[in-house]
Amino acid sequence: MWEKSLVVGKSFLLLFLLLTGSHNLLNYAIICLVDTEKRIITTPRKYLKNTAFPGNLGSLIAMIKVLFICHGNICRSTMAQFVFQDMINRQNLADKFLVDSKATSTEEIGNGPHYGTVQKLREVGVPVLAHRASQLRRRDYEEFDYLIGMDHWNMKNMLRIVGGDPEGKMALLLDYTKRAGQEIADPWYTGNFDATYDDVVEGCTGFLEYVRKTHREI
Repeated sequence: MWEKSLVVGKSFLLLFLLLTGSHNLLNYAIICLVDTEKRIITTPRKYLKNTAFPGNLGSLIAMIKVLFICHGNICRSTMAQFVFQDMINRQNLADKFLVDSKATSTEEIGNGPHYGTVQKLREVGVPVLAHRASQLRRRDYEEFDYLIGMDHWNMKNMLRIVGGDPEGKMALLLDYTKRAGQEIADPWYTGNFDATYDDVVEGCTGFLEYVRKTHREI
């Protein structure tokens, strides 16, 4: 009984955010519901919509769901998440995307972003968002449109966890640049967060350009 009440309450919350045009809050609410309440909320993917409307339900636009992935989800994938979120915010595209990041391992689960990532992003003026490391799950393949790894070892583990890539959703971040196939080094080992940031910016820029060409509604 309590589960049904919870579903009803959260459904009213989403409807309120939708009708009031609170896009950023709606994005966050959907991410939270998708990520933490899967056992209760089983909304089909096609209904996870956002709107660019000011009151017209007929103009609903499907959000593009992007998941950045690395080994621990405290260095590279969080940096990519924050950098890409900042890019779309600056271009007034925040209501078109859901952006998150996860790990292939369980080593850092529950931990916040690495201090090196935080320091570098603050240095360049990219907002550091509230985030705790979590692990990629098989059902994430159905929830996200793009699953983007940082190196080939990430990709191998991503494929193992989700059981393959039949829809061609997976790629390396640098595949969206002229350096396709190259990896973004893990600064946990290299200590070079400057180089990682440069690679992440290059990759996110290329990815956004790719999405703009692929999704004409953007």
